[in-house]
Amino acid sequence: MPVTASAQVRDVQIVLVHCQRQIHLKSADVNQSPERLPIRERSSRAATGRHRRPVPAQLPPGAPALVLAAPGSGDEVSAEVASVVSVENPHVDVRLSYLADGVEGMAKQLAELAAERPEGALAAVVVPLVTGPYSRVYRTVREAVAQSGIRATVTDPLGPHPMLAEALHVRLADRGLARVDRMRLFNIAAPVDGVIVATAGGEEAARAAETTAVLLAARLALPVVAASVDSAPSIRDAAERLHRIGASKLAIAPYVIGPEADLEKVAAEAKAIGAGLADALGAHSAVAQLAAYQFGHALEEIL
Repeated sequence: MPVTASAQVRDVQIVLVHCQRQIHLKSADVNQSPERLPIRERSSRAATGRHRRPVPAQLPPGAPALVLAAPGSGDEVSAEVASVVSVENPHVDVRLSYLADGVEGMAKQLAELAAERPEGALAAVVVPLVTGPYSRVYRTVREAVAQSGIRATVTDPLGPHPMLAEALHVRLADRGLARVDRMRLFNIAAPVDGVIVATAGGEEAARAAETTAVLLAARLALPVVAASVDSAPSIRDAAERLHRIGASKLAIAPYVIGPEADLEKVAAEAKAIGAGLADALGAHSAVAQLAAYQFGHALEEIL
């Protein structure tokens, strides 16, 4: 019989998760390449108010706007994320910029923001709505900032982060592909024995997703591997890895918000390998919270 995969990787997962918890989030300057965002552990009792607000309760006059840079054009998911961020932070000027409008479209929007603020002031903190380093998205955003001529900061991606691993767990459970959270004291056998975390943005994004795969594996006590929907390692590569360690019932957890990936292609890949498929992260509350966190961290450094 094959060796149980969770037994093989459990010790390694514990060490990796411990290491990741030692690193703090940071925001990236507009002239720097997007680095992999380190892990910041959140309180397991966030609803009780034990962790501080991601954005200061009060902002000075002329504070920069939070610009959500969304791949695609006019999608409902990005609009919903922007709406949630705005409702939860009514004192923040939240704007949504669709990258399908191109560099010129975003540059024009940024220039308009600068015109509403004191001359020379930081006009915007741009938060790309992606879970990992996506070179095409960051290239468009930085070119737009440069063309606009304004002062702006571009943050790191939203992930990896434990909150996103939790959101993937929820999406899997919604489709019956993961057991109920152990904190709820249910003891239900896992319906799958291996999970593929599928991201978009090329090989760099797939490497960054490995951290989230470890975090999700720790939650599920199952082997989890990262894959890319648009480069190597592919979903089929990941499936072969899991098969080699004895996993036969697989599930795919799209580690994307939605607009940045071809979800129809992901569905086709899931069908081809006989795997279950969870929904994309979409407008999960974790996405909005992390966008606000990125804005708040940027403000800490510049105000």
